[in-house]
Amino acid sequence: MPAPTLRPTRRVKSPELLIAESGADLDGHGLKRTMGLFQLICFGVGAIVGTGIFVGLSDSVAQAGPAVVVSFILAAITCVFTAFAFAELGGAIPVSGSSYSFAYAGLGEGTAFLVGWCLLLEYGVSVSAVAVGWSQYVNELLGSLTGAQLPAALSAGPSDGGIVNLPAVIVIALASVLLVRGVRESARATATMAVLKLVVLVVFCAVGFSAFQDGNLTPFSPAGLGGIGAGTTAAFFSYIGFDAITTAGEEAKNPRRNIPIAILVCIGLVTLLYCAVALAAIGAIGGDEVGGRPAALSYVVNEVTGSSVGGGVIAFGAVVAIASVVLAVMYGQTRILMSMSRDGLIPRVFERVSPRTSTPVAGTLIVAIVFAIPAAFASLDSVVNLCTIGTLAVMAAVNIAVIALRRSEPGLARTFRVPLYPVVPLLGVGFCLYLMYETGWTTWIQFACFLAAGLLVYVLYGRRNSRLAARAAATATQAVADEVPQAV
Repeated sequence: MPAPTLRPTRRVKSPELLIAESGADLDGHGLKRTMGLFQLICFGVGAIVGTGIFVGLSDSVAQAGPAVVVSFILAAITCVFTAFAFAELGGAIPVSGSSYSFAYAGLGEGTAFLVGWCLLLEYGVSVSAVAVGWSQYVNELLGSLTGAQLPAALSAGPSDGGIVNLPAVIVIALASVLLVRGVRESARATATMAVLKLVVLVVFCAVGFSAFQDGNLTPFSPAGLGGIGAGTTAAFFSYIGFDAITTAGEEAKNPRRNIPIAILVCIGLVTLLYCAVALAAIGAIGGDEVGGRPAALSYVVNEVTGSSVGGGVIAFGAVVAIASVVLAVMYGQTRILMSMSRDGLIPRVFERVSPRTSTPVAGTLIVAIVFAIPAAFASLDSVVNLCTIGTLAVMAAVNIAVIALRRSEPGLARTFRVPLYPVVPLLGVGFCLYLMYETGWTTWIQFACFLAAGLLVYVLYGRRNSRLAARAAATATQAVADEVPQAV
């Protein structure tokens, strides 16, 4: 391996230095390599398939009607272009920092910090929103099993007519306990839940297609291209999480091979599944019945079968599915924070790894507390678009990082290369910008304010405490000292 290098003038951290600091080609930064290819694929499915399809499908259908299938495909195309970029960089720089580390290597420290800042938004909002969606299906499941549900005071926040969303807090707490125990236990739990929810969704498709009627697909696009575009933006939230696979770079076996494969398999599998579920749901009862309905999949099965038993099975699958998303996304968040802390850009508490469990215990508990508060008390509908635009900005940055690193690091060992370079990463940037545009000007204003806050944090804390800058300054000081003639 070439000697690690510093580029202090642009504060760019070379891939060699990122890998050397993390031990990514050895045993990791106190982390253990326990995740094989199957576990990585299950981890990816666990991070993606959850609230977006079990809860968010109704919102996408309300925007696009039966043409939601086109919306899912357009959202998937955006993700596929970016998935190629993640696959190339994940194989070349297999470290826990994911998008943040890729931006640090290709675009510089300031951009990397803002990418990490956007990831805090992406993972924080998605986990909290997913936990709130979990609460809906817990009540649906309780109703199917016992005929009783939790009172509104304990299953919704103040803005939704309750006091505290207790189930949302519980699922975050359970995920944090698993994550603290160890990545092996978390990976096993995620794999089990991923397989179970795939089985449940396949069963749903079988039930839905058994009642399929062509007439339910007309009119196919009641809101025209505008509806499809709005549906695509809503559907994109269903794909958030596939990038979490790259956060396992230091805990995956043979990451240079397995991470690219896992990313591409996950995107393909999830896209096929989403389109099939959307067609089955709309074809069975019609878009008007699906659009805007809470726990829509359970409702579809209840209507088709005439019994609440089938809906209860779907609700159980949703409870498992959404819990796995909370687990996988919280995992990704703790690893990104660990990487940022390792670089000195955020407090050091997030980089501490327990020698007993080989996990960042303190960082995990802090993340759990921070995520649980909005899940318990806030309505997150108003910030879902903000989460989406932040995620799209990160994806655009990763596509640009691929181009930058192809120019600055042509000799970097790449186990996977983006096909049709540079067309594909440029298309990835273009699709991201299109979906960002579709979020609306209000969201853009919120996003600008959010980035300004992140820039302020970087200037006041991150830039001053950067270990890369400190190392560069020490190297420069030593070089000056070496040039000074020794006193005789």
